[in-house]
Amino acid sequence: MLTLEQKQDFLTRGFSRRTLGRMAALLTAGAGLPFYNEAALAQLSKIGRLLPGAVKINANENPLGPCAEAAVAIHNAVKDGGRYNYEEADTLVSTFAELEVLREDHVMPFAGSSDPLHRAVLAFTSPTRGLVLADPSYEAGDRAARFVGAKVTSVPLRADYSHDVRRMVQADPNAGVIYVCNPNNPTGSLTSRADIEYLLAHQPKGCLVLLDEAYIHLCDAPACLDLAAAGKDIIVLRTFSKIYGMAGLRAGLAIGRPDLLEKLRGYGAGALPLTAMVAAIASLKARHVVPQRRKIIRDNRENVFDFLSKRNFSFVPSVSNKFMLDVKRPGQEVIQALAAEKIYIGRVWSCWPTHVRVTVGTREEMDKFQAALLKVMA
Repeated sequence: MLTLEQKQDFLTRGFSRRTLGRMAALLTAGAGLPFYNEAALAQLSKIGRLLPGAVKINANENPLGPCAEAAVAIHNAVKDGGRYNYEEADTLVSTFAELEVLREDHVMPFAGSSDPLHRAVLAFTSPTRGLVLADPSYEAGDRAARFVGAKVTSVPLRADYSHDVRRMVQADPNAGVIYVCNPNNPTGSLTSRADIEYLLAHQPKGCLVLLDEAYIHLCDAPACLDLAAAGKDIIVLRTFSKIYGMAGLRAGLAIGRPDLLEKLRGYGAGALPLTAMVAAIASLKARHVVPQRRKIIRDNRENVFDFLSKRNFSFVPSVSNKFMLDVKRPGQEVIQALAAEKIYIGRVWSCWPTHVRVTVGTREEMDKFQAALLKVMA
């Protein structure tokens, strides 16, 4: 059931009384929603049981998995799995806040970062307040916005593959959310700190800048948590799925003003997974993890780029754990041909039909990818 406050909020944001039943279903359906928890996008990455020797570099996962400290924390927590242990989520918040010099009321924990991404779109967009995002970019917010009838405006990336922030602020004068993934997914390209500040200075009144920093640890670019701490109209998303290797465990954070975070709370409920919370805490405390893994992933990425450059393949320069490769023909054909070689890469974005996304795996995995690519493209 919708509360009276929720009904009034939906009506104020342009939802009709006819759609209140749909919104009520949305708030109670949880994981059953067509876009929730990456379910729809995950279907595109499912490949079934891997055959021996297969290489899975299709879903921006980290093959290194959780660090040793996180694995120990998970093992020790199993015996307490019969209890909710809500306090572990509080400890995650306090640990992150201390490390990043933030107030605890500016940090909210979630099971991954796609959950708060969806919640922010639901909370700040409506039939009268749209979503603006880059093209190509991560599509989860697009699906959530369309589900509630919000207008979605896609703005092509600049020639240097950064977000065209000037066009984004002009694209929809009634935008409720401007979404920026930085580094971007799928391109792995960066948008400058100055551009993020431009968005905050020129966004439509009442609009939220939703900054997804899922991949920020993989590069040397400055983060933007301080903008959230300064009270700007921004929510920054963080995840433990990427550099921390916890994609299957589900831990993430939203950082922003308390009043902005509070708007996310009503779009879900329930305890957070104990194993994910303790693993995230241990990962944050293991300060060597980020620089070590950043170097491993960077070295493997640059090794592949050197291979591609020497053979005149076209690709988008990336600072992340994935990149877009232009195969100069329908990308799906190459995806299927590589799968026949037991190499599973990522999907195609409709705006770039000849590009395929490739996740950076281990050196052995990337060597196998390179051999199969030469065979397929011969």
